[in-house]
Amino acid sequence: MGIIVPIILFLLLGMTTVSQFLTIAATTFLTWGVGDLLATILEKPRLKDRTPGKAFREDWKRRAAGEEPTSSRSSS
Repeated sequence: MGIIVPIILFLLLGMTTVSQFLTIAATTFLTWGVGDLLATILEKPRLKDRTPGKAFREDWKRRAAGEEPTSSRSSS
């Protein structure tokens, strides 16, 4: 799958040189890696089932109540 996608893109876009193929392959690889990284981040339990709107409302309520986020508190 990792080599099929760049080949298909190369052929469909009508590219002709090796450098164009390598550029498409590198771009595909980097895009795939970033997508995998984002998927890993979003699978963390603290972010599961949180929409951006829900996270914003929770943070807004916490700030209105005068609470500090737990991650920014210093232990000193």
